[in-house]
Amino acid sequence: MGTTTPPRTLAEALRARGDESLAGLLRARPDLLNPVPNDITQLATRAGTRASVVRALEHLDRFALQTAEALAVAPDPAPYDTLLSLLTGDGLDDGEQRDDVGAAITAALPGALATLREQALVWGEDDRLRLVRTARELLAPSPQHPSPTGLGPTVAEATAGMSPGRLQEILAETGLPATHDPVSAVAALSALFTDRTRMAELLDTAPVEALSVLDRLVWGPPYGEVTPNPTPPVKWLRDRGLLLPVSTRTVVLPREAALHLRAGRAHRVPEPVPPVVAAAAERDPQAVDRAAAGQAFMALSTVEELLKLWDGGGPTILRAGGLSVRELKRAAAALDVTEPVAAFWIELAYGAGLLASDGETDERYAPTPASDEWLDLSAKDRWTHLATAWLAATRTPGLVGGQDAKGRALSALGPELDRSAAPDVRRRVLALFAELPPGTAPEAETLLRRLRWERPLRGSAPTAEGSDLRSRLALWTINEAELLGITGRGALAAHTRALLDEGEDTAAALLSPLLPEPLDHVLLQADLTAVAPGPLERPLADMLSVLADVESKGGATVYRFTPGSVRRALDAGQAASDLHAFLAAHSRTPVPQPLSYLIDDVARRHGHLRIGAASAYVRCDDEAVLNEILADRRSTGLRLRRLAPTVLAAQADPGSLLEALRDMGYAPAAESAEGDVLITRAGARRTPPRTPPVPVPEGPPTPDDTLLGAAVRAIRAGDTAATVARKEPPEGATGSAPSGTLPRTTPAETLATVQAAAMTGSTVWIGYVNADGAASQRVIAPVRVEGGFVTAYDHTADEVRTYPLHRITGVAELAEEGEG
Repeated sequence: MGTTTPPRTLAEALRARGDESLAGLLRARPDLLNPVPNDITQLATRAGTRASVVRALEHLDRFALQTAEALAVAPDPAPYDTLLSLLTGDGLDDGEQRDDVGAAITAALPGALATLREQALVWGEDDRLRLVRTARELLAPSPQHPSPTGLGPTVAEATAGMSPGRLQEILAETGLPATHDPVSAVAALSALFTDRTRMAELLDTAPVEALSVLDRLVWGPPYGEVTPNPTPPVKWLRDRGLLLPVSTRTVVLPREAALHLRAGRAHRVPEPVPPVVAAAAERDPQAVDRAAAGQAFMALSTVEELLKLWDGGGPTILRAGGLSVRELKRAAAALDVTEPVAAFWIELAYGAGLLASDGETDERYAPTPASDEWLDLSAKDRWTHLATAWLAATRTPGLVGGQDAKGRALSALGPELDRSAAPDVRRRVLALFAELPPGTAPEAETLLRRLRWERPLRGSAPTAEGSDLRSRLALWTINEAELLGITGRGALAAHTRALLDEGEDTAAALLSPLLPEPLDHVLLQADLTAVAPGPLERPLADMLSVLADVESKGGATVYRFTPGSVRRALDAGQAASDLHAFLAAHSRTPVPQPLSYLIDDVARRHGHLRIGAASAYVRCDDEAVLNEILADRRSTGLRLRRLAPTVLAAQADPGSLLEALRDMGYAPAAESAEGDVLITRAGARRTPPRTPPVPVPEGPPTPDDTLLGAAVRAIRAGDTAATVARKEPPEGATGSAPSGTLPRTTPAETLATVQAAAMTGSTVWIGYVNADGAASQRVIAPVRVEGGFVTAYDHTADEVRTYPLHRITGVAELAEEGEG
């Protein structure tokens, strides 16, 4: 009386937890909530399934995992002191285990155990710690799956099935007293290997070569191959049980002997403290912010240029999905970047919902309607939109150019680029950046070591893409963050800190003063160029991109006017007078005379030739021009013939005819069937409304507090229904049921019992089968019974429900307190 009984099972340990502790378990392991367990017993069972335990182990840090690995090779159950000794050693290893490491382990172990307990991987009091069986099976040694600690099986496990005669031979060689009881023989051999003094005396008699064999096996793997006629050193070890047979050709170093050679340590290098992220450089925080803002502006310009590049309809989509290598090279050349960087910008625009497939028969990529809305935003809001899309995206541009598991090339915008770990890695990398003082750039190698310590099992196994995917994601994150303006000169920018901690509005407010204001003017020069000394307002930039070609980019953009660019503006419906007025209104310098002459000259010749559909035809009032075209050898492929003095017909479509005559130096214009000049405007092609690609989740989403509270109440209520004491029915009644099964009563007995419970306000236990045939047990307090239905407060669901009487399999009264 008055003492707490230690839990005998994981279910009992979970049942003894408070609601907040259960909510912590469900928050740490959200896969346990799908669906919500009926009771504590089902929760414990689900927490011990292989898939769930593997997922939980993958989210442990290095020291918590080392603690679990030590428990896997410790006796079951293990006292706290035994676990601590496995991690620190016995202190008799000639100073190899430093005092500071031992102190760090002693300080960190309670926290690691608390993590394992919270995640239901370890249960029991400190004097009887138990690792859940599935985790022990995953982490304990076997010939097929060696332990991560490098330890082999115990003497008892390795000698199971060994003949008594062979055990007697080993005892004789080690000087132990003979015994005919195999259990006593194994216990004596185990005691020898765990006795520091006697074990040292035995090893003092070993040949030097035998000690060399032990040195190769002591830190794992503990298995070795032997020949039918082993060498003398191996025979000496085998005769004394220091190598025990696993098969005819395989021997193993038993765990007790290995722990003696390791000075009691389960791990060669325990890591109780996370590695420190070192600083590579310290810079002026304001310089960092300015550099990041400049790169953010370049990011916006690059994405805008990409949208403009594919404005009239982008490249076609491969049959297997994605962008061809040739189209990626084209985009890289147009953006003046490398192909991997071009893949990043394309994937970023796609992930932000600015690019998508148009869904047509000849499917192509094109800007979405959302891209027009994005372009209308201010620069700061455009950047926050891109940054938040990048943080959440599971699309991984760094994989482009590699191969999948089947050896197929991975293409930009292809279907195989999602990696569910990417968002977690990005946010963790930026969080490590944020832990450093402002303006400090971290050293990449120490950052990677920290990430490996935090998730030693996640993404560390070799794959078809290469080893340690998590580290590769981290390196890609560092590069992409610099491109996007998340970081500047290798350090985290202030607006990014605000984005991570306070949200988009604060980040945009910090970034806005650092971005250049759009200009409403350019500087026209006599060499047929225009210099934009900064970003231009969108209407001016759009018009100038039609009227001139971009010659160079940078702090100032240089545009060049050519006959082709002027003709492009005339094709878009502008008249020569409109172009003169536009340049005069937006130039801070006088309009150079050569530029005015260029516009007038192109405008005078523009539309002099008319192209229409016959198959196609050429119409011109000047017969001499048509004669000149017919005489030109370059027109041979067009198969022109004269239909009238001012009309030529061609065996080519109007578009090809337009391009061919322009290549010959003419300035033809297309015309409609009515003879009017056709005006072509850029940017007319858009996809139907598209939503951005949904990130592929790494696992079940983390539940919110409301869901956790409801789940804990439901589990508690279900546990009450499953464990509540029930009255035994009278002898001969039909309601008796074995523990854990649904009660069975006749319809008449069911009706009488629930009516009596409704009259007295008592609570009963029922079995219920729903419309889908799923059976469950519930504890209800009937309120009303009429029309073949019972309305009751359901303690299991924590709400009032109505149940058809014909679906109730049976009913039993609950025992009063003190009964049963």
